[in-house]
Amino acid sequence: MSVPEDMFVFPDAGPLDQRSDEELVLRAIDGDREAFGALYRRYVKQIYNFILYRVQHPQEAEDLTARVFFRALQNIHRFEYRGLSFSAYLYRIAHNLVSNWHRDNSRVQSIPLEDAPPPRTEVHPEALLIQEENREVLLQAIRALPEDRQLLLILKFVEGLSNAEIAHIMGRTEGAIKSLYHRTLIALRQHLKSLQYEEARRGRRRKRASGAQAN
Repeated sequence: MSVPEDMFVFPDAGPLDQRSDEELVLRAIDGDREAFGALYRRYVKQIYNFILYRVQHPQEAEDLTARVFFRALQNIHRFEYRGLSFSAYLYRIAHNLVSNWHRDNSRVQSIPLEDAPPPRTEVHPEALLIQEENREVLLQAIRALPEDRQLLLILKFVEGLSNAEIAHIMGRTEGAIKSLYHRTLIALRQHLKSLQYEEARRGRRRKRASGAQAN
């Protein structure tokens, strides 16, 4: 479905940008175009970034981002606050569109976390594991994870979403997300230990080789 060229031509930031998501959504449901414009300005950058590091193509990311907000506006009358944020609603749409894009283009989904923007929220306690590890070693371990676990890490640590929001986006139950998160951390720790052990072995070999050359 094509997006009208003037679909997202909104006025510059104004008083509505200070209102809550809930108030803006209610006004948008009543047909307030400026209210939806405020929501668009609030979330367009992070939705674009989320899509970009999943498709790795700026022009495609721009098109998919426009489609996300077009679809959100078309169906905003169906949106209800039930413990989920409006941003989770947008991420769910973005996730589905990106999945369809990969399927239609017969591409293998890949999430290069090294290109992801820094987290916008306070770091979760569990993220100390990630903070303390060598970045490149960590990225090697993450790349070895299945795509759904990579996506989970992005949504939790980069986007700062709750388990309930992630469950909504990924189409799973909150309990399933908690279980997947637990298994992901265990797998990540195990793989990191393996990588660190191999790096230590290589370091010892290099040290012995250097000593032998010195003699």
